[in-house]
Amino acid sequence: MAEPQLDMKPSELVLKVRIQSHKENDFIEVELDRQELSYQNLLQASCYELGINPEQVEKIRKLPNTLLRKDKDILRLQDFQEVELILMKNGSSALTEYTPSLLEKPCYNSNAAKMTY
Repeated sequence: MAEPQLDMKPSELVLKVRIQSHKENDFIEVELDRQELSYQNLLQASCYELGINPEQVEKIRKLPNTLLRKDKDILRLQDFQEVELILMKNGSSALTEYTPSLLEKPCYNSNAAKMTY
């Protein structure tokens, strides 16, 4: 008779991540190795996936309203929790500078944008 399987956690933690923005509110999914969970790894992986520089990030927020500050905070995260990167404002709005508009995206369909429902 086979021994019962222990409920093992998957080796990756999947988080929903986005840049704080007034224009764009979509998330991307970022996978992190559970064995290497840290604030720095979350920052690096999120910035890589979003195409931004880690030095531009002022804060990381677990939505709706909790700042993530240290490795212990990251260890408490659960799969598919929503995390938001808050960018620094350097005179001009960093949010508009690094969030591409629909016109800049290659998948933009101008005919679909003019449709009304």
